[in-house]
Amino acid sequence: MPKYVVEREIPGVGKMSPAELKAISQKSVGILRDLGPDIQWVQSYVSDDRIYCVYNAPNVAIIKKHAECGGFPANRVSQVRAIIDPTTADA
Repeated sequence: MPKYVVEREIPGVGKMSPAELKAISQKSVGILRDLGPDIQWVQSYVSDDRIYCVYNAPNVAIIKKHAECGGFPANRVSQVRAIIDPTTADA
């Protein structure tokens, strides 16, 4: 299944409390349950004003549907074309 990185611009998100981040996560998971097994949230990285989310999904449309249903932005959705890490240097 294709992998995507979703960039969400949320001013001040890096200053949110653990409880606020938990609430956002719970909302997201609830919507994912409603959308079914075709979309999977892998993990997210929170910076000062953005969240970078990694998803497995069949297409961009279902990712945008997730964002629309949740009321959170999906400012940029990029399909992952390759994954590299330190072991790539040894291959």
